[in-house]
Formats: sequence, structure tokens, C-alpha cells
Amino acid sequence: MTAISLGMPSVPTKLAERRKSRQIQVGTVAVGGDAPVSVQSMTTTRTSDIGATLQQIAELTASGCQIVRVACPTQDDADALATIARKSQIPVIADIHFQPKYVFAAIDAGCAAVRVNPGNIKQFDDKVKEIARAANDAGTPIRIGVNAGSLDARLLKKYGKATPEALVESALWEASLFEEHGFRDIKISVKHNDPVVMVNAYRLLAAQCDYPLHLGVTEAGPAFQGTIKSAVAFGALLAEGIGDTIRVSLSAPPVEEIKVGNSILESLNLKPRRLEIVSCPSCGRAQVDVYKLAEEVTAGLDGMEVPLRVAVMGCVVNGPGEAREADLGVASGNGKGQIFVKGEVIKTVPESKIVETLIEEAMKIAEQMEKDGVMSGEPQVSIAG
Repeated sequence: MTAISLGMPSVPTKLAERRKSRQIQVGTVAVGGDAPVSVQSMTTTRTSDIGATLQQIAELTASGCQIVRVACPTQDDADALATIARKSQIPVIADIHFQPKYVFAAIDAGCAAVRVNPGNIKQFDDKVKEIARAANDAGTPIRIGVNAGSLDARLLKKYGKATPEALVESALWEASLFEEHGFRDIKISVKHNDPVVMVNAYRLLAAQCDYPLHLGVTEAGPAFQGTIKSAVAFGALLAEGIGDTIRVSLSAPPVEEIKVGNSILESLNLKPRRLEIVSCPSCGRAQVDVYKLAEEVTAGLDGMEVPLRVAVMGCVVNGPGEAREADLGVASGNGKGQIFVKGEVIKTVPESKIVETLIEEAMKIAEQMEKDGVMSGEPQVSIAG
């Protein structure tokens, strides 16, 4: 009799080929080309408060942020850039609006890149030659960041509002000015608060240039709304191979932006997965408290670095199948739980012992995976019920 494998089913590793873009170097992080999609955030502290800003950057770094942007609206902020750029563990991008002199200050301070918003920098076009020369000499990339809320008045008059075409025309016009001076160390963003407009803008932009693209839904909103908007927009574009670095914009602490951004990339297999909780929404068939079980398992395995999938299910319809398809699982019902390892039942425990048993078995698997050098890739743990 032929043996049937009950391990993890094979799945496509990606949804589409990556768009071919040029690659730039933002400090230690490559953006574009065949480099992994990176995750960014922005500090909420006053940049002039060096201690607070570095503390927040450290928190972001610990949460998985790879590039951080800091605002530079004043001379005091500009004066702080050199220290922040030098002491930050991840590349620092200076965010410049209104005053072109701060672009030069950021380059001189050694920032890994500079973001400029052409729509609201006074006489920006007149300064492009000087900026291009300074950036080129220092090896500093420039992000041309076009926002719907600060689109050039000339384009608003031409299109009537911030349409995808208007956003793209603004970005490519500014890029062309840099190109006239031989500068192409550029990445581009065309952000809008409407995911549909944003997606269409990036599709247009991707078809018209080979610059790496920074994805963002600007002013996405509070945590829940902003997460949904960002996931929908980023998912649509990344599934088409469009996007080289992302920033989830939430009215929430910056660390939350990183959590969402990394989760989006992990969901699309664009970033190695670690712990993943798969749980059902519960229903009338459930014979266990799914919500409580999922929360307790999540808390017990928090911080685990190896790729483990934990699927918490609440009934006998899908539970056994889900448990068998993972390296570790539990099928619950009638006050007890069957614990599966590699598709085989290894023990049956009372419902009160399910969580501690799962955590104990997960730790055993994690220890073995660490010995085997398996620290990233497809998640391997599941809990079902």
C-alpha cells in the first residue's frame, strides 16, 4: 500500500514575477532589483529631541523595521540629523518639506537617503541641479514622494483633482529634472488615501519607469481602518510584483506599522514567516472556547523565532484535517484534545492541559529546528480543534 504524506501541502511560493526595477542602496539596505521588499516607518518624536528619537528608532529596530524616516521641519531638527544618523542601527531617511536648504543639511549630515516632496518645496525645480550634484557626490539616494494632499497647483488645475495620472505626471516630471543632470539614484512614491486611486497610480508608474517604488496609502487612518486599506492596496500591487519597500501609515504607534507591514509581506511569502496563529472564527459546532485557546497559545509562544504555524480550530469538522496538515496540532472536542505531531496522534490530553501541552511540544520542535539551523522559511506548526 502506498503511503500518503500528511505533511504541509505544497503551495506556490509567489503570486507573480517581481517587476524589474533598478536597485539603489539606502545605507545598508538594498531597495529594488532582486532585493527583498523592505519595511519602513517614521518616528513621531521631535527630531531635535535626539534621545527620544533614538529610543523610538531602537524600538522600531527591535520590532523588525529596516529603514526609518525622521521629519526635518526646523533648523534644530537639521542640526540633530548627524548624531541620529550616526547612532541609529538602521538607515535614516530625512523627510524634507518646504525648505530646500534642509535637503543639503540632510546630505551633509550623512543620512542614508532624503525624501523630498516636490509639491510643497518652494522653488524646488530651481534647486534640482544643486541637489543632484550634492546627492551624487555623497552617494545619497533621493526619494521623490508625491502626495495627493500636496500636489503641485499646476497639476491640480490641469486634472481637477489628484488623479492617478496627476500623481504619476508629477513624479516623472521631477525624476526627469534629476535625469537631466545625470542623477538616477532615485526611488518614487505616489501616495493617496484612497486605495483604489493609489493602486492605479502605482500601476501607471510601474509601466512608465524602472525606478524602485515605495508603496504607501497616505493618511490611511486609525489602526483597524489603516491596516485594512494598506493590506488591500499593498496586496494588490505586491501580488503583481509591484513594490520594493513599504510603509504602513497608521494613526497608531510606529511599532504597530511595522507589525502590520511585516505581516503583509509574510502573508504573501515575500518575507520568511515565523510564528503564525491560524484560528477559526468559531461557530455553533465549537466544543471549546476558541478565543481563549488562541489567545493563550499566542501568549505562550510569543517571541518564538522559528517558523511555526499554530492553527486553533473549534470543532470536529475541520479540526482533525488542520491538525494533520501541520507539524504540531491539536483536535479538540468532548473535553479533550488529540495532539498531532507530523500528522500522527501522539497523545490525548484533557482540555485543561491543551495549552501547556502544545507549548511544551512547540518548544521541543523549536529546539530541534534551531539545532538543524531552521530559523526562517515556511511555518511548520498548527493547532486545530
